[in-house]
Amino acid sequence: MSKPMPPAQQPQVPEQPQQPQQIPRDWWFTAHRRFSTIGSALAIMMVFWIGLNILATEALRTLLGTDVPAWAVLLASSGPLYVVAMPLSMLAFTRVPVIRTRQYPMKAGEFIQIFVMCIPVMFLGNMIGNILSAGATDGQATNRINDVILGSDWRVNALFIGLLAPVCEEWIFRKEIISRLRRYGEKTAIIFSALAFALFHMNVFQFFYAFGLGLMFGYVYTRTSRLRYSVAMHMLINLNGSVLAPLVIQQIDPRILDGTVSEAEIMRMAEAGNMGDMGIMMLYGTVMLGLCIAGIVLLITKRKSWEFYLAPEELPAGLKIRTAYANPGVIAYLLLTVMLTGWMLFA
Repeated sequence: MSKPMPPAQQPQVPEQPQQPQQIPRDWWFTAHRRFSTIGSALAIMMVFWIGLNILATEALRTLLGTDVPAWAVLLASSGPLYVVAMPLSMLAFTRVPVIRTRQYPMKAGEFIQIFVMCIPVMFLGNMIGNILSAGATDGQATNRINDVILGSDWRVNALFIGLLAPVCEEWIFRKEIISRLRRYGEKTAIIFSALAFALFHMNVFQFFYAFGLGLMFGYVYTRTSRLRYSVAMHMLINLNGSVLAPLVIQQIDPRILDGTVSEAEIMRMAEAGNMGDMGIMMLYGTVMLGLCIAGIVLLITKRKSWEFYLAPEELPAGLKIRTAYANPGVIAYLLLTVMLTGWMLFA
């Protein structure tokens, strides 16, 4: 339920009427234009990222042939994004003013609780993405991100996926987007940020869990106005998926994982102690299952404690979708990312 924003959270901007018939016409055009500007900034980022990534990848293939190491693939993708595309997008982002709010610390207990809630959100989103990807391609689609992760050294994954990605992505999708759009409604800004974040991955496998996690990270940033908390959660989740989980999997005989070994042979391997360190995998699986159950319990028991406050220029219910999404910039970003997602899925 939305509540009036407390004085400490009140941004320093004039309060606007909240009834559609009372809102000045030029105010709505300004809001519509600002959402379009953010969408255009995201589209610019994607165009430069994909274009430079293609050029960098082709250059690597020319130099190294088809045997391009995984670290080089990550560098060809991350370098253009973090060094060129994201900074260039800021030329458009800065045309939308930031709304200033007070910063609040998050207690360790609150951080842990929300992080644990992220676990079932991540698993459910991952399950939906896998099911839809398999259904759309008759089971032929493969998660290329997983292939890159499993083919890379864990130190490379830790650097590019565990550390750099959370910092840069949270900066753009939480700080820059939410700080500029929260004046039109906290829920509106959080959902917009989460959707933009999910589309940015251009991957059906990742779309749903990225959207769910984007909602969680967006709420954390909105309530604290401090990027460090969402960055830390993002890092923990990425390090688990790109470093810890692959290291655990590597301890197991690969024939067991891909199902190419019979049950009788598995029994013989178990008796001879040649199955790899199954104990580590069982422990990891038990811990993740426990965190998932705990997260579901917390999501249910804490569902009424989520706080949202009315923004000074809160969009009326009838204008939220029209203002936030039915504009040229956001439509361009949606079409671009959807086409790229489809191409990645069926390529």
